[in-house]
Amino acid sequence: MNILVIGGGGREHAVIKALKKSKGVEKIYALPGNGGIAADAECYPVKATDLDGIAEFTKSHKVDFAVVTPDDPLVLGCVDRLEALGIPCFGPRANAAVIEGSKVFSKDLMKKYGIPTAESETFSDAEAAIGYLKRGSFPAVIKADGLALGKGVVIAQNFEEAEAAVREIMCDKVFGASGNRILVEEFLTGPEVSVLSFTDGKVVVPMVSSMDHKRAKDGDEGLNTGGMGTVAPNPYFTEEIARECMEKIFIPTVRAMNAEGRTFRGCLYFGLMLTPKGPKVIEYNCRFGDPETQVVLPLLESDLLEIMRAVANGTLSEKQVVFKTGAACCVVLASEGYPKKYETGFEITLPEAKEGEYVYVAGAKAQDGKLLTAGGRVLGAVATADDLKSAVAGAYALASKIGFKNAYMRTDIGKRALAAKV
Repeated sequence: MNILVIGGGGREHAVIKALKKSKGVEKIYALPGNGGIAADAECYPVKATDLDGIAEFTKSHKVDFAVVTPDDPLVLGCVDRLEALGIPCFGPRANAAVIEGSKVFSKDLMKKYGIPTAESETFSDAEAAIGYLKRGSFPAVIKADGLALGKGVVIAQNFEEAEAAVREIMCDKVFGASGNRILVEEFLTGPEVSVLSFTDGKVVVPMVSSMDHKRAKDGDEGLNTGGMGTVAPNPYFTEEIARECMEKIFIPTVRAMNAEGRTFRGCLYFGLMLTPKGPKVIEYNCRFGDPETQVVLPLLESDLLEIMRAVANGTLSEKQVVFKTGAACCVVLASEGYPKKYETGFEITLPEAKEGEYVYVAGAKAQDGKLLTAGGRVLGAVATADDLKSAVAGAYALASKIGFKNAYMRTDIGKRALAAKV
């Protein structure tokens, strides 16, 4: 089969490397891919949001199956477009991708169907939101309604910070139309857990849980980023909590979407907070998380393409989805200055990855036979092992062999998980 993967980051590289192991894969295309992905797939410079270009490509290259990974094309209706051309896809249609595309929609869904989440109010007027915050308690969480590259959430410690966030999002339009509406949420406390899941709208098959590290600096200091590293499994996500989440969150969410006429087929991401009152949903994503995918897929033993086709066909219950019992760690190497201003164009030297090691390239381009930095998050060094301590050590050992000017990484990925008292 000719497989098309839409997207061009570290997550897509992880998906492509996993698909390469699948039976029946003849050729993998990536739109647009990147300089590192080019070693594992044929890359073409078609943007992930160029639906016309993607449609034309599938016709001219006889694509048999498409995997749509980023949020933007999913929310824009890329799957709808390709399915209309007769191309089966892994990923939700636009009317289901709205679960990430609109935080107001997802919050209303949870309220309507009794799915545990933070208390919140929705505002389409900045002054009304500010008036509400004057009477509120802090910390408070302010969220832009629409997609904002993972940066549309502000945790305000006091009223001044909250007012500034509201004005930036709603008045200054720092996230464009995504800030036309906002949510003001109560601040939840507890360990955070990411759970990716396969679902065909009938059954939900959770993948290995993971723990993301969003802050730029050690000790969870500094600015929020797209993610500086991950570990899997998350030690806080016990079997007991997993059963509770399946009963109160996972299955109810899929059923709620069905009841709304928005059947979700693809990867449904649950961002959870394990609060003193039980697990609650912080957010949904309509796709694989990044960099969670980079630690989850290396632990997958089953054939990824077979699973994806079963999701698209509505036959997931007939497939066995098996993960290894070990652990994985991903350490992200970024450009110094990320997530603000940084320089690019530096040559990257990569080691030969051994068994159980993976280098997933996120922000790099190929030029004159060299691989050059071309983004904030440049790549992820991943290691799998029998236990988390060994996986963390392995990931850092691999990262130490990767070189480029102005490289930066956190030195404490996995520290919190290794210290967890569960």
